[in-house]
Amino acid sequence: MELHEYTQYDAVGLAGLVARGEVTVAELTAAAQAATAAVNPLINAVVESWPAEDDPVPGSTPLAGVPFLIKDLAVSMRGRRVELGSRLAAGNVAGRDSFLMRRLRRAGLVTLGRTATPEFAYSTTTEPVLYGPTRNPWDLARTAGGSSGGSAAAVAAGITPLAHATDAAGSIRVPAASTGLFGLKPTRGRVSLGPDADEVFNGLAVHGGLSRTVRDSAALLDLIQGPETGDPYFAERPHRPYLEETARDPGRLRVGLVTTPWSGREVEPAVRAAALAAARLLESLGHRVEVAAVDLGVDWEEFVLANARLWSANLVRWVDGFAAASGRPVDESTVEPETLASYAWGRTVSGPDFVHALEVRNRVARAVGAQFGACSGARSAGARDLLLTPTLPEIPVPLGTYGRGAEGADGLGLLEHLFHRSPFTAAFNVAGTPAMSVPLGSDPATGLPVGVQFAAGYGREDLLFRLAAQLEKAAPWADRRPPVWAGAPRPA
Repeated sequence: MELHEYTQYDAVGLAGLVARGEVTVAELTAAAQAATAAVNPLINAVVESWPAEDDPVPGSTPLAGVPFLIKDLAVSMRGRRVELGSRLAAGNVAGRDSFLMRRLRRAGLVTLGRTATPEFAYSTTTEPVLYGPTRNPWDLARTAGGSSGGSAAAVAAGITPLAHATDAAGSIRVPAASTGLFGLKPTRGRVSLGPDADEVFNGLAVHGGLSRTVRDSAALLDLIQGPETGDPYFAERPHRPYLEETARDPGRLRVGLVTTPWSGREVEPAVRAAALAAARLLESLGHRVEVAAVDLGVDWEEFVLANARLWSANLVRWVDGFAAASGRPVDESTVEPETLASYAWGRTVSGPDFVHALEVRNRVARAVGAQFGACSGARSAGARDLLLTPTLPEIPVPLGTYGRGAEGADGLGLLEHLFHRSPFTAAFNVAGTPAMSVPLGSDPATGLPVGVQFAAGYGREDLLFRLAAQLEKAAPWADRRPPVWAGAPRPA
């Protein structure tokens, strides 16, 4: 299969070719490897490639035989390195498959490598010291977002149509918005994080994927969702497959529009214009859009402080664990300056501080959840079906911007800086509710993509997928190609 043919299909489309015998899994694997060779030297998205395993592709699933990439964090593939983007964990090899990896295998996905992440996923840009910065296929001088920036850049550039991603404060939606992709953060408890963890970042983090089409993300979530033995809680199973939801009419939705972030920072004109254009598109499709004021349940400073305590306390455990396992010191030779600062600050977080942060998480979850009514889908008076916001307040920034803004910051200062760059996304991680970034806009001056975020009530990925598919049909984006694209001539 030629590269120009391979890159025209989404994952469901490629799986269909395999199922009909029009292409072999080996041919798809070769095409993905050729795509990696063609564009990865430019974007630095894939940090390690490996040949397809000899295991036969099982049965028939909507994604069987499709080339796939996993993020270098939170998913373990036996016998393969998982280094979390850190020199401290360099060379760490997984001794077993995580629950998610088992499901990816059962889905028939052909995992061919791992993608870049910032150190310990502790940023919304992907610029680790270990492997160097990942570059945006739309503009090689700019960030691809993070922490799933490697997966986003790989999918956006056509290496694979779909890739694994995680999200603890926006790490699926931020890179989706930065690279013109679709990215949905599932509900807390939708996908198991086991067996080595019951929660990551105390329930803030979830597994998901990044894709060019809505149906690819829906098919992936169908294949990985559901509880595993020992999970402390899990989201109610969906009434029907999410892939089926993409063919269903969302009905007439009531949508709350929020264009000013809780932090109060200014939103760039192109971003605000994209959100307003999305609102007009919704109205043209028969939905009701109204300006909304959403109460987080706490003020912004308390929100950031609680997140900083949860993030940095968890970071201490990660850093200490890898230091003990590797025998390496925790200093500038193994850990990046911002991570070291957060580690030092995290060691000052007391038990009562940590419990208070969990109390803040609860207050935010109750306040945000109240925007949508009951979890069962019954809507109370004044409640909305969805919220609409920009995904990011700005277009993708030049590489190095994050580092300049974080110089000298402690753990709290670093989170303040990160949340300044991405103030719309983290609330839905704290609340545990699903949210998605949809590539509906672009910056007229640079041509860079602009994402629009939609959030729903707990367990309502079905509603998001229905609307996303409707928007994809009304304003198609999958055929937009960045300058760096597999099979295309390299830029001069």
